[in-house]
Amino acid sequence: MTNPNAVVSDTQSAIGMAITVAVNSSSLYSQSVPNSPYNIALFSRNKFPMSIETAVASGGGGHGGVPKNVAWVEAMRASSPTRNSSEDSEDKKAWIMKHPSALGVFEEIMGAAKMKQVVIFLDYDGTLSPIVENPDQAYMAPEMREAVKNVAKYFPTAIVSGRCRAKVYNFVRLSELYYAGSHGMDIKGPSSGKHQKGNQNVLCQPAKEFLPMMAEVYKSLLEKTKDIVGANVENNKFCLSVHFRRVDEKNWSDLADRVKFVLKNYPKLRLTQGRKVLEIRPTIKWDKGKALEFLLESLGYANSKDVLPIYIGDDRTDEDAFKVLRKRGQGFGILVSKIPKETDATYSLQEPSEVMHFLQRLVTWKRMVPRNH
Repeated sequence: MTNPNAVVSDTQSAIGMAITVAVNSSSLYSQSVPNSPYNIALFSRNKFPMSIETAVASGGGGHGGVPKNVAWVEAMRASSPTRNSSEDSEDKKAWIMKHPSALGVFEEIMGAAKMKQVVIFLDYDGTLSPIVENPDQAYMAPEMREAVKNVAKYFPTAIVSGRCRAKVYNFVRLSELYYAGSHGMDIKGPSSGKHQKGNQNVLCQPAKEFLPMMAEVYKSLLEKTKDIVGANVENNKFCLSVHFRRVDEKNWSDLADRVKFVLKNYPKLRLTQGRKVLEIRPTIKWDKGKALEFLLESLGYANSKDVLPIYIGDDRTDEDAFKVLRKRGQGFGILVSKIPKETDATYSLQEPSEVMHFLQRLVTWKRMVPRNH
């Protein structure tokens, strides 16, 4: 059986077939796909966050008397919180106690890594690069690239981003990494595969049949938002991003209206939010958490106790991966944030510079303790 959507080695054929069934089956929009090792399911409308559910399903008329688009704008504001100027607030101190700095407890983390294979998962924007006004200029510092390159020498390392895989690769330019673009819907492994216990050259695209639809919606969004100053629609192949970082807040409601207008004709797409961005994705339940599971499976560590996954990210979409690690009871999530946020991460880091220092310490630790597999 030929699988057009997930290309993997023979050792992963069962995974590939499950993905094909999930995407190509006539029951695509049912609640779940039986016998899938990754529990591929679909989002129903009643699973949406209330503000998005209301805005998409009801045409923006509000919920429970809420005026038109208020829920949208509030959700957009909540997903992009303002930096807290009070670094010593009681709330901040309490949050840090619950989610201590990964640098401050580095030895504790490495204690859990003894005799285990550490696997590193990294978000890109806000984690390896600073959040910038123009998403096309989110370059990582040379020192950060060197830190990531050195980490990849010792540990399997993956970039898991909402950006399209090709764009992330152009930013990072390190062929020895795994790249999971479009929130994990486009995954490819390094050519060398030196860390792999399982298959080589992973390539997974569980939403391939949505590509024509995404191209169509992208074109419509460009047309509908072209006269909103600062709006930027980014085509990330298997998902679309509508950036509103440079849009005046008074125009957020109008922008939401226009996005909503385009999406009302596409019930097979869903809307999520990140930091100053609205993201449109296919309705299949495939996210950064599923990407993490797929990569661990591909590395041969699906059911292994000899692995310690560490996932570092700053956005709401990274919470899917943090939840997977908590559910596994294995590995750690590290949230990059200067302000307290509700999170399933175990530890925290303040900003990309601290991420870089954490990666550098990982390399130093590995060089000093070579037997810590």
